[in-house]
Amino acid sequence: MGIKISVIIQILIITGMATTAFAEIYKHVDKEGRITYSNTPTKGAKKLYLDPAAAQPRPKVTTPEGFPKVARKVQQQRDVKRREILAEELAAEEMLLSDARQALKKGEVNYQALKVSPAQSRHNVVNSEEQMKKLQEQVLLHENNIVALKRELAN
Repeated sequence: MGIKISVIIQILIITGMATTAFAEIYKHVDKEGRITYSNTPTKGAKKLYLDPAAAQPRPKVTTPEGFPKVARKVQQQRDVKRREILAEELAAEEMLLSDARQALKKGEVNYQALKVSPAQSRHNVVNSEEQMKKLQEQVLLHENNIVALKRELAN
C-alpha cells in the first residue's frame, strides 16, 4: 500500500524515531505520471535516501518587529474579492470551453467530410488535421484552466 512521503515524515517526527529505525522508502511513477511512495519495493520503483535531519521540526519563525500587518477584517474583504474574481474567471473559462468544444465538433464534421471526399487533395486533409489538433489543444487548455480555478476556489 502506497504511503505519501509527507505522511511518513510526519509520523517519524511525532514518534521521534532514531536514525537507525528509518524504514526504506520507495518512489514509483506509473505510466500516467502518478507518483506513489511505499515502504515495499515494486518493479520500477526507486529507493529514496532521506536525510534524517530533514525530518526534525523546524524552529518557529516569528514576524519581524515593524512588519506591516493587515487587519483581519481587511484580509477577509480581500479574500471575498479574490473569491469573486476567481468565480468570474471560472465562469468565463467554462464559456470558452463550451465554445471550444462546439468548434471541435464542427471541425470533426468538416474533417470527416474531407476524408471521404475523393476530390479533396492531400494538402486539404493535412491542413484539416492540423486544425483539429489546435482545436483539441484549446479544449484541453480550457479544461486544465477550469481544474486549476476550482482548486483555487476550494482553498
